[in-house]
Amino acid sequence: MSAICDGRVVVVTGAGRGLGRAHALAFAAQGARVVVNDLGVGLDGTPGADSPAAQVVAEIRAAGGEAVAHGGDIATTEGARSLIAAAVETYGRLDTLVNNAGFLRDRMLVNLDEDDWDAVLRVHLKGHFLPLKHAAAHWRSEAKAGRTPVARIVNTSSGAGLLGSLGQGNYSAAKAGIVGLTLVAAAELARYGVQVNAIAPAARTRMTERTFAETMAAPTAGFDAMAPENVSPLVVWLGSAASEGVTGRVFETEGGRVTVMEGWRAGPSADKGARWDPDEVGDTVRKLLARAESPGAVYGA
Repeated sequence: MSAICDGRVVVVTGAGRGLGRAHALAFAAQGARVVVNDLGVGLDGTPGADSPAAQVVAEIRAAGGEAVAHGGDIATTEGARSLIAAAVETYGRLDTLVNNAGFLRDRMLVNLDEDDWDAVLRVHLKGHFLPLKHAAAHWRSEAKAGRTPVARIVNTSSGAGLLGSLGQGNYSAAKAGIVGLTLVAAAELARYGVQVNAIAPAARTRMTERTFAETMAAPTAGFDAMAPENVSPLVVWLGSAASEGVTGRVFETEGGRVTVMEGWRAGPSADKGARWDPDEVGDTVRKLLARAESPGAVYGA
């Protein structure tokens, strides 16, 4: 029986550890040839002694798969361009891009430095946009040449981006931005044969082990609900041809649970047909809120 990703070429960013590593191994196990990107930086984004990407490539090859390492900074134009080129030049094609790279610099807002804001927005949001842009340009060229791809992009948001998270204003803003980017990309790129979705995963990684240390479920007999490998099957399916017709969606996934997230929709509304005065609109808003669903709680509140 053929595997779900036989013949596909998949790029995974931030694939040296945690979720990215799990995704890369899972794609390879399903027959994909994988470009493993990792800059090899620390949890706060500072350079490490060496990149772990080569270690993941070695794991894939030891299991009989095909993979190459890429150590470029995907939050730069040249790094993102070379990432897509690595797939096309090595394997002759690109089918799936998984944007996963990221790190944390958590502070309460009043203590959050501008550099901490810029660094997190750069790696998460810009680090999604640039690989997506260069992959999309490649697929557009393919489509215009009469070779419409069966292309997939899987972006990585977070519950923090959907609901907010105390002490993570920069991270929450970046992850919320990724949802907006996903929706726009899904609409713009459909004509070129590209589907774009996002996941909001919960798993034990370097980024989350301290943030959620007290709330994460402990492993139980036979099933570790917080293992990053639990997230990868959904990512592999979204990155495969089998997900035909699924685009512009956000999925929350944790352990054995998958949830389709439903975003902003028009709720209770009132239209006066003329300009409101402040007191009048205030009374109306309170009546509307009484009929509306309550928002989910901010993480940590």
